[in-house]
Amino acid sequence: MEPVNLAARYAGRGKLLLLGALPIAAYAAWGVAHLAALAGAIGGRPYDMSVAWLASFLLLWWMPLSWFERPVRIPSGRRGQVNALRVTVQIPVYNEDPQALSACLRSVLTQSRRVNRVRVVDDGSAVSYDDVRREFEAQAAARGIETTWDRTVNRGKRFAQMHVLAQDDADIFLTLDSDSVLDRHAVKEGLAPFADPKVRSVAGHVLVLNRTANLLTRLTCVLYLPFTRGLRSAQSVLRRVTINSGTLAFYRANVVRRCAGAYENEHFRGRPMQMNDDSMLTFYALLAGNTVHQPSSLVFTLVPERVSHYANQQLRWMRGTTVRHLWWLRYMPLTGVVFWTTVSEYLHLLLALAIPVVLIADPACRAHVGEVSLAAAQIGLAMNYLMALRLFTVRRNDESTGALLLAFALAPLASLWRLLVLRPMYVYAVLTCWRVNRWGTRGAVEVSLTAAV
Repeated sequence: MEPVNLAARYAGRGKLLLLGALPIAAYAAWGVAHLAALAGAIGGRPYDMSVAWLASFLLLWWMPLSWFERPVRIPSGRRGQVNALRVTVQIPVYNEDPQALSACLRSVLTQSRRVNRVRVVDDGSAVSYDDVRREFEAQAAARGIETTWDRTVNRGKRFAQMHVLAQDDADIFLTLDSDSVLDRHAVKEGLAPFADPKVRSVAGHVLVLNRTANLLTRLTCVLYLPFTRGLRSAQSVLRRVTINSGTLAFYRANVVRRCAGAYENEHFRGRPMQMNDDSMLTFYALLAGNTVHQPSSLVFTLVPERVSHYANQQLRWMRGTTVRHLWWLRYMPLTGVVFWTTVSEYLHLLLALAIPVVLIADPACRAHVGEVSLAAAQIGLAMNYLMALRLFTVRRNDESTGALLLAFALAPLASLWRLLVLRPMYVYAVLTCWRVNRWGTRGAVEVSLTAAV
């Protein structure tokens, strides 16, 4: 089990990044002023258009709020309480690259804060992991860490998780994808928020492991930002994170045990719902208390290297998230943050689709469509660069300053990708969300660790 020498540190760099944000924000403000002037010059209904543009900007409330996120630190009086927590790590495996799985397991065993138990469930893989298992069990025994390794008939990730978690007696469950590698301090940092007894789940901070594989993986680093260091960070400030990444998440064990039976048998419109397992566990945690993100609990994960794989993954996530939106609207309090942030997301999508239609359909607006589009592009570019500044909040030992600047430079391309690829895909996913059973675990290894390290 060869080591993968990955490490990262969440630095924040508040004042330094603020200096970088100021000119970008000024450029965006100039674009907004220009757009307002254009709206005033356009005949017909300029007031309506101005309100629509203003609303679309206000619905990006999470961008400034995300900068207020800070790593949670344990109060000195509760350090013993957190140190006493018993932690079980659950890793579901299905047709994973053996090297990736080996690196994942080793990263768990070498944590600075030792875990108590690791429970691997092979969900009927066609790949043999005999060598990986032998080395893992020997190294775990040498460290005094209890392990189990079960093989089940393939039924999906949720069944693999609950196969071992339903009766496990730990205090904290850590869910980890088999293609992910933990930073050495990920567990220590991820447990810190549980010093607050109201916290029911903690989301880890996801980084792309195979970022240098090709342009798509480099682009994915930037495309992840609005969620991993944007919306989720803002929600964490409000203590209402709605979706943990299955890549790395921590839960109060009693929350997970209570949902056994319901969790793995969720249905939507009479169809089995196996996708978006992470958002469902977060949903249960939201019903029970506070949910947060710990930016200093870092995990590296493999992402798709082929467009077809990427498209399938995104469509699956989007459909599953749409179903979860319906759950939030139905079960979250009408006066709560989750309900209204969900409403705002759909309002933003509606405006993004409606404004271009009005610009083209209204003769008065159509005459100025070029000027308006240019001003909107200016604002969009500034917003994407403001979000891309979040790249500099984390420093990795495998990433040079030049590589970081290159990723930052990809912000305009990421903006076009969202507009031309992800937005149409999202609309399609929303309209076809009932096809929740049309997803699948991989039939063979899709991404290998070899080229990533």
